[in-house]
Amino acid sequence: MKKRLATILSLVIIIVVVVSAFVVIDSFRLAGPVASKKPFYVGVTYCGDNVTEAEQLIDKVKSYTNLLVLQSGPLIEDINATEQICSYAVKAGLEIILYCSFDYSNWTCASLLNIPQACGGDHFLGLYYNDETGGKMLDEEFPFYNHNANVLVTKMPDGSLNVEYLSNNTMFVFYPSGEISEQCFQSSPNSSSSQTYLYFSNGTISYTTSNSISEGTSWRTISQTLIYQPNGTVTDNGTVVTDAGNILQFEPYREVWDSRPLATYAEVASAYVNADQYMFGSIGNQTAVKLFTSDYALYWFDYRAGYDTVFAELFGRQTDAQTLALVRGASDMQGKSWGVMIEPASQSPLSMQTGTQMYNEMKQAYEDGAEYAVAFNYSPDNNATGLLQKQQFAALQKFWKDIVQNHQVTNNVMGKDALVLPSDYGWGMRNQNDTIWGMWQPDNESQQVWNAVQTSLHKYGSKLDIIYDDPAYPVGDRYQHVYYWNQTI
Repeated sequence: MKKRLATILSLVIIIVVVVSAFVVIDSFRLAGPVASKKPFYVGVTYCGDNVTEAEQLIDKVKSYTNLLVLQSGPLIEDINATEQICSYAVKAGLEIILYCSFDYSNWTCASLLNIPQACGGDHFLGLYYNDETGGKMLDEEFPFYNHNANVLVTKMPDGSLNVEYLSNNTMFVFYPSGEISEQCFQSSPNSSSSQTYLYFSNGTISYTTSNSISEGTSWRTISQTLIYQPNGTVTDNGTVVTDAGNILQFEPYREVWDSRPLATYAEVASAYVNADQYMFGSIGNQTAVKLFTSDYALYWFDYRAGYDTVFAELFGRQTDAQTLALVRGASDMQGKSWGVMIEPASQSPLSMQTGTQMYNEMKQAYEDGAEYAVAFNYSPDNNATGLLQKQQFAALQKFWKDIVQNHQVTNNVMGKDALVLPSDYGWGMRNQNDTIWGMWQPDNESQQVWNAVQTSLHKYGSKLDIIYDDPAYPVGDRYQHVYYWNQTI
């Protein structure tokens, strides 16, 4: 009987030990190893003009954020107010990034760099300098200045290129349609004159002269337009004239067209980078400060210009996966850092994304290797919370608790697979009809590039980096799989 009892007890002990072992093993599996993390910053912007409102926002978010981006135009030149807000943020445990712009004086940006010393230099991450440069290149007016030649070149929103020779008051406009306008101006206190040439791709040239003379309190203007045809015919208001020479007295259309600057993608890429670097001159000693910006296109070239960190703007759209692949690829290859800026889902009316959208975007960016997630918080109605309301603040809090403070989730990841785009190919890629550098319509390579991007994203998802064929940043053995835009994926 005792022997039987001992046997039963032994079996019970064995069962208990085995079950306990499985419990321990399962508990370890559930807990998992502590994942390494890169430093990560969660923040909001303050874009208003009121110190009290800024402090109220800081108090609202200080328990679940660690960054304030003071992105306020009105406060840029109010050094005292900016310093007060920065000091308050640092005391609340937040890091700070200060906004400045090329639109302001060199003195202003330089002065902002002195503020961190007054409110905790270790908490100053850098200067948010300008924003959406790439987006403006695609969609808005974008100036370039050739200092050596004293020439101002401006890319217009419709893709036209204005070339102004400041030394002789001559301006060319190269239109996307192929037409060219040339205007020459002369003026004196009592008179002015101009000559306007319109070159058409079929060889026709329109030549207009205009002379204005002051007559007391008014001006008298006399103008004439002559049309020169390639066949030698010259007309004045439809009437053939024989005393105005012929078309051979003008430069041929092709020579004028070929004289335009920024004629190739490579030339535009170089000019874009140089334009940004010229603007950075207002900062002073750039080596002493890290440069941040946010953008919605052309991240590769933002980094090439010298930005240390780019916040890719997310709008709650399907293109966000492509956006993350582009910004991470640019960052990884060029040895920089990256993050995301959570933007409004609608501009008219201006409204923020839902809390769920915000949370999902920040979570995806974190898991894809971001180091920053910032919620844009413009205050259209001059209220302290601005665009961010209860559900958005709740999303930030949930993200902080469930993701950033969760040891099982890491942002210490890099892309494993790469798609290489053509060199200097500044295509917006927001849709198949997007422009290239804001100057050209999609070309013969665009459809193939588009298909390659979509196929790669479908195959590799968040593992994908989208990069550019750039000799300054060779791919080498950086990735497991590398595909070029014109290869089968």
